[in-house]
Amino acid sequence: MSFPTSKDAEAHHRIITHMNKDHQDSLTRFLEHYAHLSSQSARTAKLADMTLNSLTITTHNRSRHVIPLNPPMKSWSEARERMVAMDQEALRGLGRSNITMKEYRRPRGFLAVVFVAAACTIVSFSRRSNFLPGSWLHGSVLRHVPRFARFCYDIQPFLLYPVLAIHVGEALWMERSRLEKHNVRRFSRLWWKWVLSTFVEGVGAFMRFDRVVKEETERKEKARH
Repeated sequence: MSFPTSKDAEAHHRIITHMNKDHQDSLTRFLEHYAHLSSQSARTAKLADMTLNSLTITTHNRSRHVIPLNPPMKSWSEARERMVAMDQEALRGLGRSNITMKEYRRPRGFLAVVFVAAACTIVSFSRRSNFLPGSWLHGSVLRHVPRFARFCYDIQPFLLYPVLAIHVGEALWMERSRLEKHNVRRFSRLWWKWVLSTFVEGVGAFMRFDRVVKEETERKEKARH
């Protein structure tokens, strides 16, 4: 591709490098919204080329998608505002937030205690035989409290499935209400961390997720001023 001036060539290179380095999530949204790709197909989007008339974005399987710029830009100085406007339009069209979740925050303090307690409860009640003599749980702990062991044995069939249903519901709600909204790709490593954490502990995961979003929102607001 030829350019009228060396400044144009430098601007072209700088924009492509910047978009691929700092705005890969925007490129993914461009493919989802403008090229109508699924989030799975749009993953690892990369800006391969750019003209004043269009963007050429490639995906992990090397497919190329040309997205027209309408109207075409008159100069490279318009690129930043145009990319921001296109991303805002894509966010609205996809029903997404401009805050992308990029980290998993582990439970700490009281929430860590809740996480461990919930995990132990799920594992303990996963099998009724855990409350009978001969099991590791009974031999290590419950043999000292036989009445409690018998109580747990009696309620296990009535407790397990409602608890699993509630926890599965919480994990699904995390995916629907937060992970998709904040651009976490389904079945990615980060997605699994948040979903499994929510399945185990429930409300604690929502609290931490919302805290990360709030911190990132405040950081972006400060950066504007």
